[in-house]
Amino acid sequence: MALLPILVYPDPRLHTVARPIAQVDDRIRRLADDMLETMYDADGVGLAATQVDVHERLIVIDTSSERQAPRVLVNPEIVWRSEALSTAEEGCLSVPQIYDKVERAAQVRVRALGRDGHPYEFDADGLLAVCVQHEMDHLMGKVFVEYLSAFKRDRIKSKMKKRYPESVRAR
Repeated sequence: MALLPILVYPDPRLHTVARPIAQVDDRIRRLADDMLETMYDADGVGLAATQVDVHERLIVIDTSSERQAPRVLVNPEIVWRSEALSTAEEGCLSVPQIYDKVERAAQVRVRALGRDGHPYEFDADGLLAVCVQHEMDHLMGKVFVEYLSAFKRDRIKSKMKKRYPESVRAR
């Protein structure tokens, strides 16, 4: 396994829409394993392939407190969203040390292929629902700061350009 460089906002590659994965093969499983290692090393709970400059529909998530329940979502889609909304503070490995509140659906149902290539569905609420929606946004080329005011977004953009002039987070 290998640690992958994480793109930093406002890198334009973060706005690339990911394409579907045709087949879950050894390359995809290796990428998922590398993404999990990268996510754990960066102390994150989710990571989309877009964030490591791979523009395919792959997400890894682990919201467990012991970091022992990794999820691999290939070609994920949200098939249902609750009408009820929830506001939670979010952060992002591509926007290090920046946190702000974002409103999202309180519950979602997700359909995806697993690491084994088999389809599965699950319902999510709480942190898992936030994480799934946040990572799905990445696959659509959207970063959580785009939910914030233009003023906040501009301040964050300036901060990130000063901290990370290379637009890749040093590992």
